[in-house]
Amino acid sequence: MIPSSSLNAARRTAELERVADGETVDVVVVGGGVTGAGVALDCASRGLSVALLERRDLAHGTSRWSSKLVHGGLRYLESGDVELAWESARERAILMRRTAPHLIHALPFVIGLDESMDARKAARTRAGLRIGDALRAASGLRVRDLPASRSISSHEARRLAPALRSHGLRGSLLNWDGQLEDDARLVVAIARTAAAHGARILTYTQVDSLRSDGVEAHDVRTGERFGVRARHVVVAAGVWSGALSAGVELRPSKGSHILVNSERLGDPRAAVTVPVPEERSRWVFSIPRGDGLVAIGLTDAAFQGPIPDEPRVDAAEEAELLGLASRALDVPLTPDDVVGAYAGFRPLLAGREGATADLSRRHAVLEDPETGALTVVGGKLTTYRKMAEDVVDRVLARPGVVARPCVTARLALVGTGPEVDAPARLARRYGSEAGAVIAMADGRPELLEPLASGVGVCGAELRWAVAHELALSLDDLLERRTRLGLVPARKAAALDAAREAVPELAGVAV
Repeated sequence: MIPSSSLNAARRTAELERVADGETVDVVVVGGGVTGAGVALDCASRGLSVALLERRDLAHGTSRWSSKLVHGGLRYLESGDVELAWESARERAILMRRTAPHLIHALPFVIGLDESMDARKAARTRAGLRIGDALRAASGLRVRDLPASRSISSHEARRLAPALRSHGLRGSLLNWDGQLEDDARLVVAIARTAAAHGARILTYTQVDSLRSDGVEAHDVRTGERFGVRARHVVVAAGVWSGALSAGVELRPSKGSHILVNSERLGDPRAAVTVPVPEERSRWVFSIPRGDGLVAIGLTDAAFQGPIPDEPRVDAAEEAELLGLASRALDVPLTPDDVVGAYAGFRPLLAGREGATADLSRRHAVLEDPETGALTVVGGKLTTYRKMAEDVVDRVLARPGVVARPCVTARLALVGTGPEVDAPARLARRYGSEAGAVIAMADGRPELLEPLASGVGVCGAELRWAVAHELALSLDDLLERRTRLGLVPARKAAALDAAREAVPELAGVAV
């Protein structure tokens, strides 16, 4: 029987019972973010049996707090790391051309040439953009996928970004990169594709400790404790990896974003890139999104202490982002303009002392000397697939492990396929499955209407998420499957309608 890509409560219960009853899998993966889901897909598509255990929901941690970009690594060129930039460019091409083209589109970026960009910095930036163009071409992306960078006039720049400051603007540089519709949707698509190859995707299943032959875990929903037998263990828990695996040294970096209404900035069609003063390779971006918002980010600051499950943007971070963004705008932004905010943590490998912005974004695979578990850390969302390939290759290098070669560079994720006749918003988020999402209304036209005024999400999307995307609570639906939680006012406005659309989850705690 060919496994389905559908994930739901019934499937979770059945598969959890099997592993808790002693079924041995080849690999158990700890962590349900983009890297863990990528490892599960790589394992399953090579013919290995795999169980993914995540203590919360899919994409609950760092993987939903990104800038929503699939980027070509321009910032790495400034530090001279061409190899890392090439890895980003190559993985961007794989995502945009083969594995998830429905979730990614080309986004223009405007870099204003004003007093913050002296002649030397402008020349260095132009050179970096030209190298980026060469990497884009070498990766197989065509100009129609991502146009080449060029210089543009101040007038053209302000047509793309109407709020761009005109005073002192002597033109702009224009470049293009990939914008991800939604990072959490990418994680769900990867996990569902893994499930279609037989992976067991077990959310709300917390790993308490590692063993040489598996892990000790418990069901967060019931409290039941059990062991999971596995021939190999991979920890992909991001900044929380050190709590399970000995010898993992990280320097977490906190990245914060704020959200403002797009109309406040003249409904821009391009992102605005602003250099951070006195920092060579750090920029702040104002990125228009498809939901009427502009995301402004991001900070890059070392974080000390316990990592919270729900990080918050503090007043100082908000003020920093407002100030830096406003330097390039005719519209001075204030705290009153902020309608939402979010923050996440980068699991950077510990390195030399200094700013976290200077630490490498390379990934590494480390082996626990006591249990033999492999931990994959570092890296970034764009290169999740290569990270997964590298850690599974390490598993295959062990004696007695036999599996097929990696195929994920050409393996399309669920939703990739022919265009369907559906509203643009649904097509962007669900791709070839948009028609099936609409069919969830099943003769109830109210389920195709927005949940509330100013909220684009409809009830059919919630029904789809419960039936096929392993949404087990209203929080799963509103925070991660639809992202309404990014703007608290939108989430509050939609809450009652969501309860009506999926009454079976109205009283679920997790």
